[in-house]
Amino acid sequence: MFSPIEKVFNKSTNFLLTLLSKMLRIITDFDGPIMDVSERYYQTYLYCLDCVKLPGQVTTTLSKAEFWKLKRSQVPERQIGESSGLDETQSLEFARIRRQTVHSQSYLVHDVPVVGAIATLERLHQSSIELVTMTMRRVDELDNALTRYDLGKFFAPDRRYCLSNDYSKTNDVADKTQLMSQALLELPPANTWMIGDTEADILSAKASGIPVIGVLSGIRDRTQLQHHEPDWIVDNLDAAVEVILHQSSSLKTVG
Repeated sequence: MFSPIEKVFNKSTNFLLTLLSKMLRIITDFDGPIMDVSERYYQTYLYCLDCVKLPGQVTTTLSKAEFWKLKRSQVPERQIGESSGLDETQSLEFARIRRQTVHSQSYLVHDVPVVGAIATLERLHQSSIELVTMTMRRVDELDNALTRYDLGKFFAPDRRYCLSNDYSKTNDVADKTQLMSQALLELPPANTWMIGDTEADILSAKASGIPVIGVLSGIRDRTQLQHHEPDWIVDNLDAAVEVILHQSSSLKTVG
């Protein structure tokens, strides 16, 4: 037999568990699931190739499809330079200029929303699902994209996890894992999922013990994503959301 106090406690606990089971949170990377960065990376490639090649030097300019296939396969920048007809010294310089250029504001303007991503965000926004974005962009880089495409309405200011403008980057996996830990400490408990397109997304989610879905709309191909064993690999944000809704519905049914 339970005492009156124990009965109240058990009812309160059951109510809380029921409430939490209905709270669904989706953390999504920004570039890849939401923004298509392929044109930015390709324009950077063209610029770097033009900067490094000598007057009259014959080079082989890769098509966007050829270049993006190499990028998604994680072919090193130096090797991409060599594939374009640069020698070893030029390829090293090519890679250096690329690192300095690809995230600059003058090239970020080439980013556009992934086809269908805004419609998916609209659908989620109209539901009770909490949306969080977690990105390796700096504050200004994220804010500019949110403003340009009116995406700020989908992510409350305290649901945007990114790097400060003066942050000294270490590597994407370490930086994103730190962001993930910060988010899970600050946000209230919920049924949390991660959606991303890189190893940083997958490994940061795994480190925190939350399910993660890799999407093929970003900068890694299926083979590269498989190396890090996400729970699912799907085509895009919409397909990832469908997996989450189905899995969450199944858990509620079992519960």
